[in-house]
Amino acid sequence: MANNIYGPITGFSKPYIAKYSANGSTVTYSEGMVLARGVSVALSPESADDNNFYADNVVAESAGGVFTGGTATLVVDGLDPEARALAMGLPEADESGWVAYGDSVEVPYLAVGYIVRRQHESDVTYHPTILTKTKMSIPAEEANTQEDQIAWQTTTLEFTLMRDDSENHTWLLSGAVFQTEAEAEAAIKAKLGITP
Repeated sequence: MANNIYGPITGFSKPYIAKYSANGSTVTYSEGMVLARGVSVALSPESADDNNFYADNVVAESAGGVFTGGTATLVVDGLDPEARALAMGLPEADESGWVAYGDSVEVPYLAVGYIVRRQHESDVTYHPTILTKTKMSIPAEEANTQEDQIAWQTTTLEFTLMRDDSENHTWLLSGAVFQTEAEAEAAIKAKLGITP
């Protein structure tokens, strides 16, 4: 396990989701699973404007930079039916295998975990990250016919970022940095309560 997070980002992998719930300030996760194979992630946090206090004709104190919300955009290779059902709150398929996207759909709050790979000189590290409370928008879908070559088509997922209900109102958990991807993945699974 490494102590420092630094160096350019060289990869993104292993996105996971888990259902979020809170009892007072106690946050728990359940039903965690692999979301898909990761292609990219982009966080766009929003923060409050600075609230400056002036004294002696200068800014003497400043309160600001407080997280107020934002979005996370994950691009993945696609969603298998189980991950899609959990992320979108879909009902079970009927006896013929059809899933009804209608009034019974209840999109749940989710935690989203993933790994960022970095490299500094020749040292490669893996950094687990968890977005503690999100809600996924129903994803857009597009499919194109195949021409001479396959045009690989990915799925873009948008998540609204929120503070959780813990005493600290956390919105992101930044894990220790590991020397292997497997160790970072194990840390995410442990935090989200995912067991074999």
